[in-house]
Amino acid sequence: MFMTNYNHISEIWETLEKEKSVGIVKRLYSSDTPFHIYGTFQYPERYYGVAFTFSNDIHIDISSFANLRDLKVILLNDTTFENSRLLIIELLHPDSRDIFATLCENLIQSVICLNTEQKVIHTVVNQLEKWKTLFEKSSSSGLTPLEQQGLYGELHFLQKILSKPDTVSCDVLHTWVGVDKALRDFQDNNWAVEVKTTSTNNPQKVTINGERQLDDTLLENLFLFHLSVEISNGNGQTLCQKVTAIREMLENDAPALSLFNAKLFEAGYLDGHALFYQNRFYQIRNENYYKVEKNFPRIRENELRGGVSDVKYSIILAMCDEYLVAENHIFNTIKEL
Repeated sequence: MFMTNYNHISEIWETLEKEKSVGIVKRLYSSDTPFHIYGTFQYPERYYGVAFTFSNDIHIDISSFANLRDLKVILLNDTTFENSRLLIIELLHPDSRDIFATLCENLIQSVICLNTEQKVIHTVVNQLEKWKTLFEKSSSSGLTPLEQQGLYGELHFLQKILSKPDTVSCDVLHTWVGVDKALRDFQDNNWAVEVKTTSTNNPQKVTINGERQLDDTLLENLFLFHLSVEISNGNGQTLCQKVTAIREMLENDAPALSLFNAKLFEAGYLDGHALFYQNRFYQIRNENYYKVEKNFPRIRENELRGGVSDVKYSIILAMCDEYLVAENHIFNTIKEL
């Protein structure tokens, strides 16, 4: 598979910016990709962008993206090809360029494996809906307390993986898929880890969202990591401190740090919201790992009656002791990332 250079689109923007050609200019991202994807730049406004060529026969509605505060979405005729248009996504504020670049790289990576322009445009529009929500959050009051707690748990597990010897940070970060609203929080080809973080109100009960979250049918190994924390206003570690600790781990790996920051953004974490998180401290009370297999208490998709879906249920972890595994077992299993 073609793999993107983490900062290639930034390099294109820099080249186009130096040319100072008035209006919107574009440059092909790569001749190796099966679709025509471009980095774009609009001068003198300094709008950085990414663009996709598609046939006029494909209908696309961008009305929901009108009047966004941070992004501009436009359709133009593509003069390079007959019967084609360009879908251009532009960033209106240069100070967010690094984050936007990584988001664009991730988007490009997600569409180059598709086989039709229709699928490409569908994926791009779906991603735009997500970006729209994320950029709108930049003016909100941040994550809810429950979202903060969940993110802290995911970051705690991420930090553990990154600290293991012989790990490739970018590969590890690509397994962190919880920010993409995937079924589980961490997943690779043959393993997955679901992270559940509870506070002292009910530390031994976790909520499972959906009949597929603990379904190991398509996996060789599925694990549940339970982090029990106590929340206070003065003792422990804040969410911001956890983020800082991981950034310090990645400070000498620019691609990984850039990817981590983009993942944080996709999770709804913005540095501008730090004020909202600084008085909420997490003290770790207990950590346990479970191998989800055999008769582990759960509901699987093939066990549902016809017409039943969107299942949500709770598990009492005190009933799961026979499935406990050591932390080393988990990391020995997933070390071949």
